[in-house]
Amino acid sequence: MEAIYLRGAACICELISAVTARILALNASNFLKAGGHFVISIKANCIDSTVPAEAVFAQEVKKLQAEQFKPIEQVTLEPFERDHACVVGAYRVPKKQKAGAAPAS
Repeated sequence: MEAIYLRGAACICELISAVTARILALNASNFLKAGGHFVISIKANCIDSTVPAEAVFAQEVKKLQAEQFKPIEQVTLEPFERDHACVVGAYRVPKKQKAGAAPAS
């Protein structure tokens, strides 16, 4: 089952198909505020069972990064769930200003 939950400051998603990262990105662009956080669960075998799970995880994280998501932590769910990973991060993280720099107008 594919599930996406949005609440302005946080988004939770279970990634069980190859397009779920894109769906998360589309929903986040409409409903998740800049600097908001996300949690995504990735089930590698449902995305591509022909390659190692670690390769699928890396591919999906790259997709997220291309959509302005900044992964902070990734953990596998072994030994509880085989070929599953959970990624936590932030969306559209504001860039930090250098000390002493004037704010942009």
